[in-house]
Amino acid sequence: METLFLESTKATPKIEFDPDKNLLSLQGQSYPENAFKFYEPVFAWVDTYLATCRSEIFAEVRLSYANTSSSKCIMMLLEKFDEAFKRGVNIQLNWYCDLENESEIECAEEFQEELSFPFKIISELAKNSERNDC
Repeated sequence: METLFLESTKATPKIEFDPDKNLLSLQGQSYPENAFKFYEPVFAWVDTYLATCRSEIFAEVRLSYANTSSSKCIMMLLEKFDEAFKRGVNIQLNWYCDLENESEIECAEEFQEELSFPFKIISELAKNSERNDC
């Protein structure tokens, strides 16, 4: 299986999913005109990947901004990880948030409450603080 790599744009996050390292990374901002269309190939890749992944997944999320439709798509992505976790796959997710942006931390906490796999919310001082409308 090949690595999934989508370069970031002004409105979309950088997505890098490396199946050889079991490393999934999502970073940047997410407010594409059609979030479901943007994330559709990501869902397809993850579905294929999760069908063969049996051990563990390392995931890293660094989203400085996600609009409402992107948040729904990200939740759909996390639900796929949650199903894998329920099948016995070890999920290690680190969600990085700007220490000075309460809404960004609250957004990560809202995702955390909806999932059965535990993940870490790591607060750090961001270079460029931006609003996050989870």
